[in-house]
Amino acid sequence: MGLTKLALRFAAPFPKVQSFERYLFVGPHPDDIEIGAGATVAALRAQGKSICFLICTDGRYGTVNIKDAVSEEELVAIRKDEAIRSAAALGVTDVRFLGLSDGGFYDFDQLVKEIAAVISSFQPDVIFAPDPAPESECHIDHLNVGKAVRTLAINTSIPGIMKKLGAEACPLKAVGFYMTAKPNVYMKTTGFLKKQLSALFDNHLSQYPQGCTDRNSIQLYLKLRAKEFGFRSFHLTAEGFRMLGTVHMHCLPEAELN
Repeated sequence: MGLTKLALRFAAPFPKVQSFERYLFVGPHPDDIEIGAGATVAALRAQGKSICFLICTDGRYGTVNIKDAVSEEELVAIRKDEAIRSAAALGVTDVRFLGLSDGGFYDFDQLVKEIAAVISSFQPDVIFAPDPAPESECHIDHLNVGKAVRTLAINTSIPGIMKKLGAEACPLKAVGFYMTAKPNVYMKTTGFLKKQLSALFDNHLSQYPQGCTDRNSIQLYLKLRAKEFGFRSFHLTAEGFRMLGTVHMHCLPEAELN
């Protein structure tokens, strides 16, 4: 371990997931938060934490697993209802929707401004979003949402910048990225994996109907991931995140080294 990395570990440790009170989870699509952090959400709610879900796109093109033809607007309504019910199954009742078109058919600056407005309204201590950095990530909505949150993370506490975005400042303490290839913090989820799977597969039926290949493969992936991350962190199950405190977000490339 290099001296700089060692110094960073002791002088500026990465934030622990459970060390905050107000959490904003941002999802590109109606089912992404559950996949990336569903067990963590359930565990945090069991601790009495305040949690808000923000879902950025309407999922109108998520029709791969739907056998019966439905219109785009019908699917938007279905997915919104599924998202609300799934969040409730995890203990979350504050669910907000930007309603932007699935598939990247929106202006990136608009996305940033609308997320900033929710940050201003909810005043979270920490924001979670998909990691925009993995080389394998190809979905434009995942990339855009992750980049938007990364852009805002360093600027939310600056009144002048937030005013330019039409929002009020928020003294954000950290940002966390789920669906990451470089987790540096693990959240114990022992006892909550079943709740995550139930929230996802009992509610998001337009995406994961009984018998579809995606349902089986993602369920297996989530179970194996929970066990692997649990092994890494000496728990039965866990979820991994790339967490950055305010000190890590600017001029500290060593933070990328975990």
